[in-house]
This record gives sequence, C-alpha cells and structure tokens, in this order.
Amino acid sequence: MARYIIKRLIQGIPLLFIISVVLFALMMSVGDPVATMGGRRVTRADDYERLKRQLGLDKPIYVQYIYWLAGNTWTKTDLNGDGVAETPGTRLGILRGDFGTSLVDRRPVMQVIAERIPNTLILMLSGELIVILGALIVGVYSALRQYSALDHVLTAFSFIGYSMPIFFIALISMFVFSYLFKKWGLPYLPTVGMFDPQAGKTFVQVVYHMILPVISMSVVSLASYSRYIRSTMLDVLNQDYIRTARSKGLPRREVIFVHALKNASLPIATIVGLDLPFLLGGAVVTERIFAWPGMGRLFLDHVNRADTPVVMGSLMLVAVAVIVFQILTDVVYAWLDPRIRYD
Repeated sequence: MARYIIKRLIQGIPLLFIISVVLFALMMSVGDPVATMGGRRVTRADDYERLKRQLGLDKPIYVQYIYWLAGNTWTKTDLNGDGVAETPGTRLGILRGDFGTSLVDRRPVMQVIAERIPNTLILMLSGELIVILGALIVGVYSALRQYSALDHVLTAFSFIGYSMPIFFIALISMFVFSYLFKKWGLPYLPTVGMFDPQAGKTFVQVVYHMILPVISMSVVSLASYSRYIRSTMLDVLNQDYIRTARSKGLPRREVIFVHALKNASLPIATIVGLDLPFLLGGAVVTERIFAWPGMGRLFLDHVNRADTPVVMGSLMLVAVAVIVFQILTDVVYAWLDPRIRYD
C-alpha cells in the first residue's frame, strides 16, 4: 500500500503541472490586474506601464508562468498620492511555498486564503455530515421498504430536490424561514454573514447563521446521495451471499449493516471522495447569496478583480486536495473490500 501511495503522489506531479499551466493561461486572459489592483485607479500612462513592467506583466506569458512557478527578483510597488513608490523585493515562487502577494489588498496569498478556509470548512463539513447521515438513513430505509408509500414519497422529494438549482433553494429558504417567519411573528433565521456584529462571533451565533446555508447546500446532495445508496443497497440485498447469510440465521441487523451496507458503500465512497476536495473551494453560489466569508466568495471577489495570485492559489489548493483525496478514496476502497489490493 505504501508503494502504491508513493507512486500515485509521483504521478500527481505532472498532473499538477498541466493543471497549473492551463489555469495560469486562463487567468491571464481574464482581465487586466493593473487596472484594478488595490482598488486604486492608475491614471497616468507612465505609472501604468511602470506597474506592468514591475509586476512582470509586460513579459511573454511563459516567462510570467516561470516567475510564478520558480520566483524572481522584483520591485515591490505601492501606489500613493504622488504616483508609485518602489522598494526591492524577492518572490520565491510556489515551488518554495511562496504564492505571491494579492494585487487587491497587498497581503501574502496564503494569509488571505488562511483567513477564509476555516469559515468554509465550518460550513461545508457540517453540510457534508448532514448529507451523508441523512442519505444513509433515507437510502437504506427506502431499499428495505421498496415500493412502500413512504418510499414513493421519499423518491418524489428526492427527484424534486435534485432537479432544483441551488440558488433557487437558497432564495426560497430565505423567503420562507426569514421573511415569512418574521412576518408571521415566528422566530426567523438570519440570511447574511456569520454572526450579528452586535452579538459578536460566538458559537451560538455562527450555528444560528449557518442553518440556512447548510440547508440550501444539503438538499441537492442529499437527494442524489440517497438515490445512490438506495440503488446500491437494492443490488447488494439481491446477491447470493446475502441470501446465504439470512439462511444461516444471522440477525437481520447484522446482515444489513455488516454484510450489505459495507459492500454497498463502495460507490458512495467514490462520490464522497470526489466531493470532499471541493469543500476547500467553497460553495460559490451559496456563499455569495448568504454573504458567507468563505473560499467561494473569496474566489468570486478576486477573479472579478483579476487578482491572479489569489485565484491561482485557491485553484491549486483545490487541485492538490483532489489528488490527495483520490488516494485516500483508494485506501478506503481497500478497507471496505478486502479483495482489492494495490501491491
């Protein structure tokens, strides 16, 4: 297993290189970072050209990529009322852990990202936990009570939830649980931010504010996950070894949760393994609608400002997470199914 993991990690290096090249080329075509850097306007043509030269934006795109990858000696640039102030500096490049400095707020990229990751993980991990537990309960029950009245009801709600876009779910939940509840005099839920500024960032405030975002994110995933679990459970329950276990007199609970559910979890492990890395990227739509200060909102804000260092740092973080979690998924596969071997 150790040899397999090392081999997969080595294979991930050229994959990350290809991803970085594609993403960097796309970012370079998004917009002009000099025109929006720091939120200040560069009015003089000579200042504009000097900034482009000092940031290396006057170089060919492959040279800019090498600077981003391996680093270079550069001139630190700050705009003031008189024009451009210059101080020498050195950028090490991402190969040595330096993702550069944000063009918007002039802080290190990793510092900007580190401020948002905890907020995103709080939201995403809570939603993922609810989705997995809820899907297991709904999917297993529907498989054991196939074609019952409740199975038909759960199936109908699953298709409805899966077919609705997340922004529609978010807006409906805001309208019902915030606007209508307040209008009816009922306790209503907040719709923006992580906490009430007057109350401060307390545990209760964060939980209170994350209810609507978590509900909005969970509906679609819960609907799809529960259908996967139902179908795989039905397939496993019809296998010969399940009938053999039943004929031997094993307890029904042991047959379902030890023999059936463990084997039915293999396809689900793949889906969860694909979803988990994108928790770091955040839910772009959900965080934007609910003004949640996470990675998704950070990505949108900085891509609109053509802040290449922050956007590239966020995307490369997700790319690394995808490779790592795919390896972890293979390890979980081997644990769930002893027949799978990677050596």
